[in-house]
Parts: sequence; C-alpha cells; structure tokens
Amino acid sequence: MRIEEIPIHQIRRPLFRQNDQEKVRDLMTSIAEIGLQEPIDVLEVDGQFYGFSGCHRYEACSRLGHETILCRIRRAPRAVLKQHLA
Repeated sequence: MRIEEIPIHQIRRPLFRQNDQEKVRDLMTSIAEIGLQEPIDVLEVDGQFYGFSGCHRYEACSRLGHETILCRIRRAPRAVLKQHLA
C-alpha cells in the first residue's frame, strides 16, 4: 500500500452515492483552511484507479477545484474489483 496524490479525473467512482451536502460543505471549509487530512482509499486495477470510499472528501476536493487528491492506494486483481461491484 502506498500514499500519493492522484489526479482527480483519473479516479473512477463506479457506485453512485448520495452525499450529505452539509457534510461536503463542512469538509470544503476544513480542506480550504488546513488541507485534506485523511487520504481516500482507492484500488489500482490494471493501472486504473477506482474509489469506493471517501465520497464526501472526493466531492469536497472536486468542488474546491483541486486537480489532485491524496490517496491510499491498494493494488488489487480484477477479481477484487468485481467483488466491490457486486
């Protein structure tokens, strides 16, 4: 597992999540003031990045116009990705 900045546009979010907009606004304020404190988790499968958690942090950074986001990256085979999508 490694932690690094990844361009937001390279992270696929295959599952729809309804975010709490008040939480997103609070995170936007916090991230604007002190930066993102906790990386989001992504799976790296065949060179592609998939995000399944950190949806509020992801949306907050996107709405703030950040080009990258700090990620905790775990490499996984396609079978693990399929489990997340099931």
